[in-house]
Amino acid sequence: MVRGILSPVGWIVICCWLLGNHSDADPLAFVPTTISPDPPPQTAPEPPRTFRDSSDLDGTYLWLGPAGAASWIDSQWDSTFGIDASIVRVREHETAGALGASLGAAKWTSRGGGRLWTDLLVGTSLDGHMVGVSAGPLLELSDFAHPKIGGSVGIWGFVGITPYARVGTVSGLGNFAEIGIHIALPAFRR
Repeated sequence: MVRGILSPVGWIVICCWLLGNHSDADPLAFVPTTISPDPPPQTAPEPPRTFRDSSDLDGTYLWLGPAGAASWIDSQWDSTFGIDASIVRVREHETAGALGASLGAAKWTSRGGGRLWTDLLVGTSLDGHMVGVSAGPLLELSDFAHPKIGGSVGIWGFVGITPYARVGTVSGLGNFAEIGIHIALPAFRR
């Protein structure tokens, strides 16, 4: 007998013990995995997305942004700073290329009080830039007096920012003239 080599009888005993150890499983109960001959149906490929051309500006916009103006009212110059929200439907190649409304609020820097306004807007494309007119009522607010009602008409142009000029009248204060700028930041486009 050579040391380190097990006899074949030992190997047979170990193998019989390992095979006999799993006697609780029935070898005839084995069911092989079934394979379906047909692969699962594929979903239809998603059509490629098409995006609008970036030069196509047609759509409905919500523009929000600051507004500032210099005004001649009550026989003196004063300035206002505030905010403006405009909803505008743009159709570049139509005669009425822009239709919409504007709502704004501004505070006087020297006089105290402020101004609220709402305007209807109509514009057309002129040499690639939108220009138009606006008109609407306004409410002049004061720190020490009752609100005064007025109205204004104006012209505007959109060149990335919106410069404007308007004239109007306020009950009890008389006529006014104003030049200003609205920085229209597109908040929503549909």
